[in-house]
Amino acid sequence: MGDAQKSLLDKAKKLAAYQAVDDHVKDGQVLGIGSGTTAVYAVERIAQRAREENLNLICIPTSFQAKNLIISNGLQLSELDVHYPIDVTIDGCDECDQDLNVIKGGGGCLLQEKIVASASKKLIIVGDFSKESRYLGQTWKKGIPLEVAQMGARVVLEKLQKFTDSVGGSVIPTKVRQAVNKMGPVITDNGNFIVDFQFGDAMKTGELHNAQSVETWLKSIPGILETGLFVKMANQAYFGQPDGTVKSTHERILKNGF
Repeated sequence: MGDAQKSLLDKAKKLAAYQAVDDHVKDGQVLGIGSGTTAVYAVERIAQRAREENLNLICIPTSFQAKNLIISNGLQLSELDVHYPIDVTIDGCDECDQDLNVIKGGGGCLLQEKIVASASKKLIIVGDFSKESRYLGQTWKKGIPLEVAQMGARVVLEKLQKFTDSVGGSVIPTKVRQAVNKMGPVITDNGNFIVDFQFGDAMKTGELHNAQSVETWLKSIPGILETGLFVKMANQAYFGQPDGTVKSTHERILKNGF
């Protein structure tokens, strides 16, 4: 990716994050703070509004990175054991389809992100224009991130391999994600491995239309602690556009127990 393209995507992320914060953050709320590059812009705007409007906000992190963002921006840090439920969580995504089903976990955070999302009255997804798709797998080609217990990694990989073999195999092997700046695998904040399941080839198509059934099947495999499929969890999505505008979906009401 060239510098110009990266700059365009960063500006689009910032636009989406700022708009989502302006639309959904209000005084007295408990906020879930997402992870990744988009979260940086969301926290930037939250902190700016907190200072300018004297907002009383409590923030719950989805990762060690999110925790540091909250602290470094002078926001009030808490945890789910103290503040539950969460009013609004604002988080990024790797891909979001037309039904607001989402793939997350490309950056390695998904177990904590899903716990926080499930504890939220609203989950608002923000991203740049490249994250929007008609169906999962249209643009995201790195597979479904899975958080896997270290002791169960081999079992999980062999079970996934048996599945891919049964449907004709996959040209890209499903394997434990390896770190970039250190030797060995990526270790999550919770001490687990990340496995990227290459569903596109395994499902004989690049499309993942029945995300709910795939989610259910994956979580039935012992050792898989959580998946990066966020199905029927998001209430609204914001996508920054190349022309400087923000495209948002209609907000939907989900029966999430709150």
